[in-house]
Amino acid sequence: MTSLSSVSPYDNMSPVAQVAYRARAAAADLAPLPRSAKDDALLAIADALEVRTSEIVEANAEDIARAREAGTSEAIIDRLTLNPERVRAIAADVRDVAALPDPVGEVVRGSTLPNGIDLRQVRVPLGVVGIIYEARPNVTVDAAALCLKSGNAVLLRGSSSAYSSNTALVRVIRDAVGGSGLPADAVQLVPGESRDSVRELMRARGMVDVLIPRGGASLIRTVVEESTVPVIETGTGNCHVYVDAETDIDMAVEILINSKAQRPSVCNAAETLLVHKDVAAAFLPRALDALAEAGVTVHGDERVVEYADATKATIVPATAEDWETEYLSYDIAAAVVESLEAAVAHIRLWSSGHTEAIVTTSQAAARKFTQLVDSTTVAVNASTRFTDGGQFGFGAEIGISTQKLHARGPMGLPELTSTKYIVTGDGHIR
Repeated sequence: MTSLSSVSPYDNMSPVAQVAYRARAAAADLAPLPRSAKDDALLAIADALEVRTSEIVEANAEDIARAREAGTSEAIIDRLTLNPERVRAIAADVRDVAALPDPVGEVVRGSTLPNGIDLRQVRVPLGVVGIIYEARPNVTVDAAALCLKSGNAVLLRGSSSAYSSNTALVRVIRDAVGGSGLPADAVQLVPGESRDSVRELMRARGMVDVLIPRGGASLIRTVVEESTVPVIETGTGNCHVYVDAETDIDMAVEILINSKAQRPSVCNAAETLLVHKDVAAAFLPRALDALAEAGVTVHGDERVVEYADATKATIVPATAEDWETEYLSYDIAAAVVESLEAAVAHIRLWSSGHTEAIVTTSQAAARKFTQLVDSTTVAVNASTRFTDGGQFGFGAEIGISTQKLHARGPMGLPELTSTKYIVTGDGHIR
């Protein structure tokens, strides 16, 4: 007969269930830890990333080689690439997270009730957070850092395209976390490279508290529709820049080029340009030349095409599909609109709800645009590229939520917490 003491809790568990089980135990250990313990672990991670940069870059080179052999687009390869400069930037982001206030224990609201009971609503960790993501290995570190700081364990399921990079990064992170005295199982890769492991993670309700998908529309839709674990929905970035009738043309051109071409492979890059008809003649020739110089192909409507003849623009006629496309490349859709209201109507029809920008010198137009546009972020006279947890002062981001429940926009530390009520009495009975 087998004694109870000899029975392992992992007996009859799948590999995915095992990591979820260990994560749950690690989350319980993390939740009560003071800020100093978590910050020490984060600083150790940042140092380890820099010390072991060559190990990380070497592993990343394996992923890049496989991607090129598979004919992967340059936009995806850019997202996938890690070099010493990017690793240093990732380490700096981890240090930024360590410097942020700890959200755990923060009193959201509180009062003394008329009967004398003290009531407080305080922030607590979510528990076990699962991240399902594509390509970008920097997400591995961002997610680990934010989850640790907010007292959560994290299960990381990256795409097979970044398998070598993610394996190396998690190895570095776990060594640093364990060396700091925190449970190494607070950060784990979900085993398996097939979709079966993803499906099992999505159905680990009761073991995993929340899932956050980061990637293309197909991945996000699959997780939202098939998961039994609660999901915080992130979205694709079909972002718009609208140039108003009253505008500073120099500023508008600069904002457009930065929004589109500074790094086109990311979700906060602009994908559509809308231009008020009254400023089209003055703005479009300059904008089209600037886009051409940046290497951007313009998918323009009939009126945009009319302005392209005297420019260096590479232009193709726009189709209905262009208005809904997240290019993630040196392409942009462009249209001339009759009014601010027409621009808003276009955005409402085609936007993914991520980020929209208006360039205007009219305060009335800016107010109207920000009131009418319903996206996570509305920028006035600023690039769409600012929609980012690091730029917002969050240190990093776990994703950009395009839903309206719990979290919306770039998600930092507070969005990785829930709350609980603490009721303190003095022998009170009801």
